[in-house]
Amino acid sequence: MLTSIDRLLLVRGVPIFKELRDDFLVRLASIMNEVSYPPGKIIFLEGQEGRSLYIVVAGQVRVHSKGQELALLEKGSCFGEMSLFDAEPRSASVTAISGCDCLVLTQQQLYEAIDETPDIAVNIIRLLSRRIRSQNIKLNELKAATTTLPAKN
Repeated sequence: MLTSIDRLLLVRGVPIFKELRDDFLVRLASIMNEVSYPPGKIIFLEGQEGRSLYIVVAGQVRVHSKGQELALLEKGSCFGEMSLFDAEPRSASVTAISGCDCLVLTQQQLYEAIDETPDIAVNIIRLLSRRIRSQNIKLNELKAATTTLPAKN
């Protein structure tokens, strides 16, 4: 069980919450649920409905899609934020690699927080934009690498 200060420090370190006031972060951190997952536990599956954001408190999770690893996330990382906003199925699966503890923020909790502090929406948009930009760079690098391969005779 995390103390209030531990929760605040963890939530403050998450990119989408970094620019928010401490009084708001204290309230947000206090309403999040703490959940533990054993090694190998699937936290959610690609295609499932999702309405929660997760923050890794301890351990490590693997984000994967169709057998391909997309990311390894550790303490302080967040995942699941896309489904909070678009009501679309999860775009990837997430599995606990080691025993893993997470703080969980539900869509309803987040919407109530956004009503109180609209700045949080801007921070989430920035995070999503950075992730899309990073994926675009990777795709362009992959495309460039495959188009410059020498032809076989």
